[in-house]
Amino acid sequence: MRPLQNRLLSLSSVRMILALWLTSLAFTVPALAQQSLIPPSEAAAPKRPPINLIRYQEDWSSLCNPKARIEFLDPVKCMPFRALGEGSYVSLGGEFRGVYERVLDDNWSNTPYPVNSFWLERFQLHADVHFNPHVRLFLQLESGQEQGRPGGPRPIDQKDLDFLNAFLELDRGKNSKTPTVIRIGRQELQFGSGRLVAVREGPNVRQGFYGARITQQLDRWTLDAFAARPAKDNPGFFDNVPLQTTSFWGIYSERALGGDPAKVADFYYLGLDRKSATFSQGTAREQRETLGARIAAGAPRLDDRRPTIPHYDIEAAYQFGSFGEGKIEAWTVASEFGVTLPRLPARPRVGLRADVASGDHDPHNNNLGTFNPLFPIGNYFGVLSDTGPGPINFYDLHPNIRTYFPHGISADTDWVIWWRQSLTDGMYNVPGNVLVPSSGSQARFAGHRPGIEVRWQRDSHFYVQGDYGVFFAGPFLQQSGHSHNLNYASMWIGFKF
Repeated sequence: MRPLQNRLLSLSSVRMILALWLTSLAFTVPALAQQSLIPPSEAAAPKRPPINLIRYQEDWSSLCNPKARIEFLDPVKCMPFRALGEGSYVSLGGEFRGVYERVLDDNWSNTPYPVNSFWLERFQLHADVHFNPHVRLFLQLESGQEQGRPGGPRPIDQKDLDFLNAFLELDRGKNSKTPTVIRIGRQELQFGSGRLVAVREGPNVRQGFYGARITQQLDRWTLDAFAARPAKDNPGFFDNVPLQTTSFWGIYSERALGGDPAKVADFYYLGLDRKSATFSQGTAREQRETLGARIAAGAPRLDDRRPTIPHYDIEAAYQFGSFGEGKIEAWTVASEFGVTLPRLPARPRVGLRADVASGDHDPHNNNLGTFNPLFPIGNYFGVLSDTGPGPINFYDLHPNIRTYFPHGISADTDWVIWWRQSLTDGMYNVPGNVLVPSSGSQARFAGHRPGIEVRWQRDSHFYVQGDYGVFFAGPFLQQSGHSHNLNYASMWIGFKF
């Protein structure tokens, strides 16, 4: 027993040292950047890409020019392979994220652990290898760790070490009239708003797929075709495998409107085949197809000083197929409208979301009316990032306001008001599992959740964030034996490079 304890202590010490080292970099990078070997007056104006949610979308080739480097870690962002010729380089990057979560009365007290406090850490490291302008290998490792959770880690919490992305990319060339990119291997997928296909950023372990993807540019159109299997997230070392019971495929198209990349129209078809799927109605094979469309105008830049700047995001989808011996007919409509007032103090961005997704209206026949959100964003309803209800059999009103303060501080305040769409279907969590069965309750109102998220973005690398929300149980939850209010609080610290 003692050797095992020593080993666990040793692993914890290594993780703690690495976390402290990465965090210290967040404070040393800006200072060391001022001591760059190249005087600011002589350095070329750098063209720096943002650090993206999906790291393989970044292009750091501009930093192969030493004169464009202004930060301490810039040399590792683009290391040329001169022996291989023009356009050959390696870019390194990574992330550390630590989270403390405290959940009181999880699942509205229908759990043996009414007080649930635990720690989560995520480590990522990637190498972006460009052999030439047309051939690329992207490798990204991920480790997710959990300590202290009663009942042990969930699949979204624990992963000792495995590839998050590991694919070969063939690029026909950006100078072509119809640029084409082919990716083969393990990769993350995210389309549009992330309502149906996202990387699952909120939880500790992100969602990956094994498959092939082709991206084609045609004037203002971007077309994506893919066929994949989701990864089965086993908790050990390099033991992830494709989930053989699930197939996922589709075509997603996006068109820029009016020459403005922030205004888009999306049209898509997505197919899903699960050999065993469970809903309130029962368990059977699910063969589901989704047709959808979206139109959106994104948020403005912070330096935009027009009096009022509107934003919107509207999406609708229809699903059909088969569930066992029955048919599937399901649908969803999601919308967000808002306005930014940059001339007011704190530059408030005020918005209102209104969403609905169908539930099953007759559990006694074979047909299924429950909408399936497929692989949705991990924190669909905001503050409650990995607990509480998911976007199935519901409609809601979701007012929200974002405010900006000096020194990179912002605050998101929102209030979700949640009803069941169908009285004969239950409540589901974000992954799509039945959270609270219908149990014959005729109450439609499930509850409401005010919440707040405060974030300090010190620079492009380092941030600290705090979240707090309370989901007050409504009549449906109370009548189903879930009478307690769900409290969620978390603190986050992160560093990316």
